Amino acid sequence: MKLLFVHDHKFRYIEGKFYSTGGLSDNVLKRYTDVFGDVTVIARVIKEKRKKNQYSEISNKNVVIKNGIKLGYTGFINEIKKADYIISRMPSFLGLKAIILARKLNKPCLIELVACPWDSLWNHSLIGKLVAPFMTMATKIITKNASHVLYVTNEFLQRRYPTNGKSINCSDVVLTEFDNNVLKNRLQKISKTNSKLIIGTIAAVDVRYKGQQYIIKALGKLKKQGITNFEYQLVGGGDPTYLKSVAKKFNVIEQVKFLGPKPHEKIFEWLDTIDIYVQPSRAEGLPRSLIEAMSRGLPAFGANTGEIPELLESKYIFTNSRNNIDEICKILLSFNKEIMKIQAERNFHEAKKYNKTSTEKKRLAFFKQFMGDHF
Repeated sequence: MKLLFVHDHKFRYIEGKFYSTGGLSDNVLKRYTDVFGDVTVIARVIKEKRKKNQYSEISNKNVVIKNGIKLGYTGFINEIKKADYIISRMPSFLGLKAIILARKLNKPCLIELVACPWDSLWNHSLIGKLVAPFMTMATKIITKNASHVLYVTNEFLQRRYPTNGKSINCSDVVLTEFDNNVLKNRLQKISKTNSKLIIGTIAAVDVRYKGQQYIIKALGKLKKQGITNFEYQLVGGGDPTYLKSVAKKFNVIEQVKFLGPKPHEKIFEWLDTIDIYVQPSRAEGLPRSLIEAMSRGLPAFGANTGEIPELLESKYIFTNSRNNIDEICKILLSFNKEIMKIQAERNFHEAKKYNKTSTEKKRLAFFKQFMGDHF
């Protein structure tokens, strides 16, 4: 069998090899090769001269990667014709193209819906605001008429983009380690915590809808009140110029640390060094980074976006409004040792819902159902 997987993911091509930043790593692609055999991935490909530390090589011999931007209409059609099944990860422009062509050629197509196109595009840029209505409507139509849809959220994306076909909710997050010693060590760390608290976020630092600027502004407001015991560490790639300008404007540049990108295997080590995790973005499906932080027993808070309110208690959610800076300050000031311990235990056990065994079994069963329905 042959699967065609299509998404706007950006692979790096360096000295004859393909690399991923993590979203479609070898481990992720293995879930498709294990079921479908040979997998051709149509995505975006960027040529670079030097490998960076956060890149992971795609070494799966059953995976072939092709540049969807240079493939052309005829090449795209030929890849769809050669495939037995198509999986389109949405939202993506290449994914949308694949679905339209697959339906014309009567090829079975499964949709993986991993984020809300309206939130992602509207909060991205001026061009994004122009494209958002079209992409949102297109996603609503194709999802409604799809035969099979895999949602990464429990409720959020299902409400916005319902389907008449078969569907499941299956997180894209895969957590393999749930050692009770992780929680024990976290509780001990909280007990030893002094007045300084380190807040952390994992996200690109050059995408404004990720929302790190709101946390920085909140630190600035707290500093005016004489409260300077918070440090904000940002992990993620991209140009931090804008966020640095915000930190300088609000006079907290010494409290904001830009750590750059980290390979995924190093993320958990870093999470164990911080005290509070925050997911401040204005566009999310099911935030993997937040769940990974919760699995390390981290107290956490976040914006009223996507599935974040389903993961955290309501008092640790701030609104996407003009009042959010005040709300962030209030939440930060509420974290004392007792509260942090309660949240550490609560979040650790909540994250257990996303263990690898249950999610992989659920996804595998749905893939097999999709194949059986189109045999």
